[in-house]
Amino acid sequence: MTLAKTRSVSLVGVDGFVVDVEAAITSGVPGLHLVGLPDTALSEARDRVRAAIYNSGEDWPNRHVTVSLCPASRPKKGSTFDVAIAVALLAAAEAIPAQSCAGLVLIGELGLDGRLRPIAGVLPAVLAAANAGCHTVVVPQANAAEAQLVPGVEVVSAVSLRGLLCVIRDEPPPVEEEESNAPSGTANGLTVQRSNARNDLDLADVKGQAEARRALEISAAGGHHLFFSGPPGCGKTMLAERLPTLMPPLEPESALEVTAIHSVAGTLPPGQPLIVQPPFYAPHHTATRVSMVGGGSGRTLQPGAVSLAHKGILFLDEAPEFQHGTLDALRQPLEEGNVRISRAEMTANFPARFTLVLAANPCPCAAAKQMDCACAPGIRRKYTSQISGPLLDRIDLKLELAPASRAELRYDLEFAESSDVVAERVLLARERTLKRLADTPWRSNSEIPGPELRRRFTPNPEAMQAADEALQRGNLSARGLDRVLRVAWTIADLTGHDEPSADDIGGALALWTRS
Repeated sequence: MTLAKTRSVSLVGVDGFVVDVEAAITSGVPGLHLVGLPDTALSEARDRVRAAIYNSGEDWPNRHVTVSLCPASRPKKGSTFDVAIAVALLAAAEAIPAQSCAGLVLIGELGLDGRLRPIAGVLPAVLAAANAGCHTVVVPQANAAEAQLVPGVEVVSAVSLRGLLCVIRDEPPPVEEEESNAPSGTANGLTVQRSNARNDLDLADVKGQAEARRALEISAAGGHHLFFSGPPGCGKTMLAERLPTLMPPLEPESALEVTAIHSVAGTLPPGQPLIVQPPFYAPHHTATRVSMVGGGSGRTLQPGAVSLAHKGILFLDEAPEFQHGTLDALRQPLEEGNVRISRAEMTANFPARFTLVLAANPCPCAAAKQMDCACAPGIRRKYTSQISGPLLDRIDLKLELAPASRAELRYDLEFAESSDVVAERVLLARERTLKRLADTPWRSNSEIPGPELRRRFTPNPEAMQAADEALQRGNLSARGLDRVLRVAWTIADLTGHDEPSADDIGGALALWTRS
């Protein structure tokens, strides 16, 4: 009996674990047998691997071949094991040295012609390999730039199985691949271009709505959730779309985390291996609950809109048009910043710490003027009640917008601040926040838990008078008080105060209670 081993990675959500791929050639009925809880796509690897080996000019061992995926007790899915299975099988057949491939982590799908096809989820797979102590990873050439984002890992990219075997045998690459092969390397030599997808948007484009623009600034500085209500044409969508222009680029750790989620979902922008700007995700109002929070059937679990907006903005335009259950499913991610999806065979965790922006018309007919509205009071109440009270209770900033006046429409562009000017103030406010939270695990005011907020960051009693009176009258809930305090700290950071003043808390209270 001949035995050989390689490694690959299996993903569950955005987390991965290293899988030992063992191949044994023994006497018995000829054929390839996969064991270790493979799914349908993985079980079909035997046919892809056989055709790829033949078309790469190698001999297929006409004997009984067993390929084991360890740990055998954990389900495996997808076609990412094709390359590892092919190399382990050839090493067991002594076509390549077994010791040369024992330390490799091989990730990729094989075409019938032997080419390595690009796959989704390469970045989290390479991260899992690096965390397991693996140092060399083989990926398809199309995924090389994404894999090289992980520091400390040597990335070997291959166009075809034939070219990879030449690398393992220490032979010159095939002539047709000499020019197309990407050199191996690490993230240190990779240049990442900043996305220019939303550079055409500027906050100065919004005419009027000074209070709403101020709310956007507060939201960007502290990561606070927003709710805009008003008639059509008052600028709700324009304001929401310009919120990303006020936010600073993602920190390196956050950029890798966001990119890993989009890699698993297969939504990485072409030619952009690393997402460095906060994502902006705006699902249609017909989105289902699964598409919003993530999920799927069987072993196929995919991130939802809340995870695709991680570290960025989730914008729900025409929010009352969404299904009631879909909106209420946002409550848990808003509180915990994480989505846990459990199925019979596995459980996946997806990060979901985002800034929620809701926009809504006051009634279904969406009349430009209230006097033109033909909706009965009951219809209006039913429409607005689609956004439940518990969800609204988690929104920090609520504004009712009115159409811009004639003077604002004609002259406001001359005085409106640009996104760059506001972004500078946001950056300074975030720096003050980070300095105050330096010895804590939190990075923004919106992340501070309620108990810690009341214990360590409570303003003086004189400044709290307005909030205490609202709490006593029943106009403010305990959760609402936490929200008001977080917003007040952000306003203080924007104005340069060491702690919130009475005006800061009064402004935060007005923004929370206005609906």
